[in-house]
Amino acid sequence: MMNFSNVELGSFHGAQECDQASAFGGDFDFGHSCFTHYGCPSDMSDKVGRGRGNPSTSRIPRCAQSPRQATVVHSPRTNCAFRPIFHERSTHEDDQVLTQELWKLARKSGTLNLSNKALARVPKRLYDINEADADSKAVNLEQLTIKEEDAWWNQVPLNNLDLSSNTLTHISPKIENLQSLTVLTLHDNALVELPPEIGKLEKLMRLNVSHNKLSQLPREMYSLPELRHLNISYNEFDELNPDISDLHMLEFLDGGHNNIQSLPGGIGFLVRLTALLLPNNHIKELPPDLVNMRSLQKIDLMHNDLTSLPEDMGLLRKLECLYLQHNDILELPEFEGNEALSELHASNNFIKIIPKAMCSNLPHLKILDLRDNKITELPDELCLLRNLNRLDVSNNTISVLPVTLSSLAHLISLQVEGNPIKTIRRDILQCGTTRILKTLHDRALAKAKEEGGGVDDASTSAGISVTRLRGGQMDDGDIPGNFPDRYKLRHTRTLAVNLEELTSVPDQVFQIARDEGVHVVDFARNQLSTLPNGLQHMKDLVTELVLSNNVIGYVPQFISQFTRLSFLNLSNNLLNDLPTEFGVLNTLRELNIANNRFPCIPNCVYELQGLEILIASENHIKMLNVSGLQNMRRLSTLDLRNNDIETVPPILGNLTNITHLELVGNPFRQPRHQILMKGTDAIMSYLRDRIPT
Repeated sequence: MMNFSNVELGSFHGAQECDQASAFGGDFDFGHSCFTHYGCPSDMSDKVGRGRGNPSTSRIPRCAQSPRQATVVHSPRTNCAFRPIFHERSTHEDDQVLTQELWKLARKSGTLNLSNKALARVPKRLYDINEADADSKAVNLEQLTIKEEDAWWNQVPLNNLDLSSNTLTHISPKIENLQSLTVLTLHDNALVELPPEIGKLEKLMRLNVSHNKLSQLPREMYSLPELRHLNISYNEFDELNPDISDLHMLEFLDGGHNNIQSLPGGIGFLVRLTALLLPNNHIKELPPDLVNMRSLQKIDLMHNDLTSLPEDMGLLRKLECLYLQHNDILELPEFEGNEALSELHASNNFIKIIPKAMCSNLPHLKILDLRDNKITELPDELCLLRNLNRLDVSNNTISVLPVTLSSLAHLISLQVEGNPIKTIRRDILQCGTTRILKTLHDRALAKAKEEGGGVDDASTSAGISVTRLRGGQMDDGDIPGNFPDRYKLRHTRTLAVNLEELTSVPDQVFQIARDEGVHVVDFARNQLSTLPNGLQHMKDLVTELVLSNNVIGYVPQFISQFTRLSFLNLSNNLLNDLPTEFGVLNTLRELNIANNRFPCIPNCVYELQGLEILIASENHIKMLNVSGLQNMRRLSTLDLRNNDIETVPPILGNLTNITHLELVGNPFRQPRHQILMKGTDAIMSYLRDRIPT
């Protein structure tokens, strides 16, 4: 058993005190009462480790001081230098981010990603990236034969630069050196201005400077000849510079979440613009020349201070989506000419009346959101919105629901809560859309019988005649009474007959529809057992074909002759297979075969190279053919809910083109329900992690 003398123990403790004092800067007095009472920390640990278990060890009284401790001389030591986690980045640190590996990769691919690198400054070296470096010039011929791709003549100029999610406050004028840039991403920084030299990037096509502190753009930037995509959202703009009209190639403009008060008068010169996004600003009025932007497909003006819309909105004939929520709009225009409009969102305004003419002018409207307004009455003409999927009129002052709503064959969501409705019991309203529509339909039939009419006269009982619904004139004798007349066909370009219990359709109906240029055919909610033969008369015209909610058991081979078909809805039928010829429909973009009897996805579907959306839920599909799905390069939405799929192959995660995947309601164990609820990204990541290596 080793024995330490008092001297040795004191020396040991003295050295420990020296180290402790040095670590704290050398200015602490270890003779202070708090230290002399307990000794230094090492002293305490020694006592715990050696005290009572070793009787031969010398014991030092708690309040006593070691004899040698009094003579200890504290030698000065340098403080331990350390760098805090959060500190101001130096230029040297920023320059080191652009490593040689990133440099070489950028020279080969033309793309450099420096996002989320905590950069306070752009690495100086970056501005010279298009110049051949000394290493590539000095390489000899022997080295080139081994690795020729490193040669400067095989390198490409930088065309895509991503500096997003850093702490940049400015961009150097040297940005003009990057003449080949087509994409420049600068969002989520602290930029307060952009250099005028950015106007010299004549090839620039996409510029994203959102989430910064910009209040204006350099005037030189408005001369960029190729700029197509501009995102200045989440900044501090008070207005848009009138020179923005000089960006003649601009197709996308996002100026949302700023303080913009008005739009410049010349904005109508942006005739190529397809999307104008200006939500969360303070715009009170739209300039009259807005309607000159004839290519507009989407307008987002939610959360502004608008009180009205231009009366000639109908000139925007390509407009598909209009967002007007949270404004001060008092009335809606008639939208004459906006036949392509599919979504109209105007909730949280002060609208009192739904224009009757609007209902006949929007044949393709699918979503109508008018919640939280001042509407007191719904017009019977709402039944003219034949393609309406969702109608939200909640939180208004509506007391009566028109029975004509029951004729909307595609209406799957009717929101009426928050209204003083007295004609329908509260318990029925709480049962939801299906029960409400059934109640309205039963009432329409009952009233029609009381008046001596039949099913076709149900809408007449609501105070609106069938003749008026069909275009304002009587049938001319060549079309059966329960089909739209020539005027309606010509005006809407749509042949829609729903809820008529049809088992067949006369050929003459399709011949007349062809003569009137009809391209949308809708026979949903009837009793058709197959596609009508007369449909072949329209094989070169039809782009949308809706045959949902019938009793169709097979699809004839002549479907392959529809060379312009882009949308096909065969849901809620009795199908278990599709013809082999179906695979030649190269123009088909969306296919809905939900709620049928398919045991698997037919092989011909995998041959649809242009298909983007496939909805096959509510079937009996047991397995996933991933190799077949791999052939569908454009497929982005795949809905396979409520089938009999037992396993999900991990290689499905490699199909990165799929951005929306639905698998809920299948008997497989993996991925678990919690993963499915997190969305497509989580599902695909989970599957990729389980691919065998």
